Amino acid sequence: MNQTATPPSAPLLLSVIVPAYNEEKTIATVIHSLVEMIPANSEIIVINDGSKDRTLEIVRGLCEKFTNLRLIDQPRNMGKTAALVTGFAASSGEIVIIQDADLEYDPTDIAGVIEPIIKGKADVVYGSRFLIRRAARVLYFRHYLANKFLTFLSNLLTDINLSDVETGYKAFRGEIIRSMIIEAKGFGFEIEVTAKIAKLRCRVFEVPISYYGRTYEEGKKIGVKDGIHAIGYIFKYNWFVSLEKSFTKLPVLPS
Repeated sequence: MNQTATPPSAPLLLSVIVPAYNEEKTIATVIHSLVEMIPANSEIIVINDGSKDRTLEIVRGLCEKFTNLRLIDQPRNMGKTAALVTGFAASSGEIVIIQDADLEYDPTDIAGVIEPIIKGKADVVYGSRFLIRRAARVLYFRHYLANKFLTFLSNLLTDINLSDVETGYKAFRGEIIRSMIIEAKGFGFEIEVTAKIAKLRCRVFEVPISYYGRTYEEGKKIGVKDGIHAIGYIFKYNWFVSLEKSFTKLPVLPS
């Protein structure tokens, strides 16, 4: 494991976790945008998930330029969820947010996503692609239908009225996500974390975001198998994993 740069000693408001696998075309743009958009007392943690292109080299170079940028190198590809777990464990921010490395999600939306947590109204915030938004690329109808079905099924079991369970923009109070036990593989994180915050009875908000989706030719990675696995995860983490087995210790929520 290779880490670069030292996080600032002052208390951190925000930790941005960036899982990256073969994102040499966009990773520099994402990092520069994050540096411009996030508060000064924040950190950016990039987890290179066994990339075979120049992603690792590019991030190493940027670590020499930006003191709040950290790099964790996983030598082999372990999947998005494993990369996120690594990033959460390394984070220290009061708020933790996920930023994909492919520019499908716009870093200018981060301020709006974390605002309900900063104001003390929310424990968890999802950025929804289906609420009123500024811009969204129109792509696959089958993905829209699959997302709507998974969101409906998840809502049915969690009793949380979300519009977009599969969104990549999720923000958490740091103690919640760092104490959560996360076991799912690949893209199963979205379903598992939703089930577990529901068990904890977190205050969950949604805010509208922009979305600039990619085609498979442009590098989109999620597929049919991920959707099938997600259905299994919905039942597993809602019916068969208790609250006590969902966290290493139960976070204290505001009364």
